[in-house]
Amino acid sequence: MKRVLLLFSVVFTIGWSFSTEQTAHDPVTPDELGEILFHDPILSLDSTVSCASCHKPEFAFADTSAFSLGVGGHLTRRNAPSIMNTLSRDVLMWDGRAASLEDQALLPLEHPGEMNMPRDSAIARLNRTPRYNRWFNLMYKKDADIKLLCASIAYFQRRLETSDTPHDRWLADRTPGLTEQQIRGRSIFFGKGNCLECHFTPDFTGDEFKNVGLFNGKNLDDPGRFDATKDSTDLGKFKVPGLRNVAITAPYMHNGMFKTLEEVVDFYNDTDARVPDAINRDTLIKKLNLNPQEKADLVAFLKSLTDDRFAHLLVE
Repeated sequence: MKRVLLLFSVVFTIGWSFSTEQTAHDPVTPDELGEILFHDPILSLDSTVSCASCHKPEFAFADTSAFSLGVGGHLTRRNAPSIMNTLSRDVLMWDGRAASLEDQALLPLEHPGEMNMPRDSAIARLNRTPRYNRWFNLMYKKDADIKLLCASIAYFQRRLETSDTPHDRWLADRTPGLTEQQIRGRSIFFGKGNCLECHFTPDFTGDEFKNVGLFNGKNLDDPGRFDATKDSTDLGKFKVPGLRNVAITAPYMHNGMFKTLEEVVDFYNDTDARVPDAINRDTLIKKLNLNPQEKADLVAFLKSLTDDRFAHLLVE
């Protein structure tokens, strides 16, 4: 079935803010409590790592390193993607093992290479911490439990929607919208670049899993979706990420191997040149034959998907 990007954004932005300091007042809503928990390293075994350590608010809740540091200085296995614009997502994580934002909140908590905090230990720590004991009882009329912990963080994540971008304004006939170069790049995205086959919906993802040619069983040996399903047809597949704010969430791909959007476009322009021995690569991935101007135009369009609050980070 032909996939057509919606002409009008259906994402409604709810204002959000963040602070690296402890709140000066009691949270009054579940998402406020979730925001505090998101930034508090109390949820990691050695109290050194918070959710925000890997999902940095100032970079659209992504990381600037290929691999983040977990407890004890351990490197995580995959690049930490942006967690913004996940309200409408059906599956989460690179291999899709999380079916909800609540699941996503729990998995890093218990992962030995990330926060390494058994759920019972995390809950016990929260309940013996006076401020959290008070806050959970004020909010939920009961002590903290794992369901309430994950729900609070998920409530916060649901606030992280963005729709104030040049492309959104262009679709709505508002200014300032797209430049002439970005309009050319949009045509390439929808046409010759073949991007729409994977990056559709208002968030520019379809919650599908694709093997784009970054698995060869040797130096590129992350099995991706196969980890979750054990289905050999999923070998080397990863969840298609959304592209909102993509220009400020480098490095790219599940392993952070590309530092710039230009490198990403070069890869897709000729995947065989970069990984000639790829295994199980999707048949959608073909040589694009984009010329230098077309590649530059496509990158310019991708930059137009940046929310205004992050525009100062764009590199021309």
